[in-house]
Amino acid sequence: MNRTRQLVLTAMFIAIGVILPQAFHAIPNAGSIFLPMHIPVLVAGFVVGPLFGALCGILTPILSHLIFGMPPAPMLGQMICELATYGLVAGLLFRYLKIENQLLKVYATLIGAMLAGRLVYGVLNALIFKAGSYSLNAWLSAAFVTAIPGIIIQLILIPLLISRLQKAKLI
Repeated sequence: MNRTRQLVLTAMFIAIGVILPQAFHAIPNAGSIFLPMHIPVLVAGFVVGPLFGALCGILTPILSHLIFGMPPAPMLGQMICELATYGLVAGLLFRYLKIENQLLKVYATLIGAMLAGRLVYGVLNALIFKAGSYSLNAWLSAAFVTAIPGIIIQLILIPLLISRLQKAKLI
């Protein structure tokens, strides 16, 4: 894939990542529950690779914050790091995992990226963003329990999207 195409696709994923969460903000706490910003960043990692996937993960929350004020400033740093990890790890795993079965490869990539992003989110909250007031229970609750609907959506929707993009020869 040439750089121009990667840039255009990255810009598209960023735009989706900025617009999609707006559909959920009428519901209280919907961003934390449904994780709408995660989907385009994870898909970007699959499609445009690790570097542009990470760039998508960095720019999406920044632009969303500047345009819509979401995520709020106290959450911006941790979301930038978490989403950059999603894009980077999804791109790396999808490129370098040697799994013949494509569906299994997509799920291994997706789950690996989701776990890596949540781990970065938890470690950075514990050490930097919420140092001294962040616990294992808080991390488990935020990263997994509250996010169960979003995790389920990701596990269903993203493999379908990647399958369709592969059939269309876009990956």
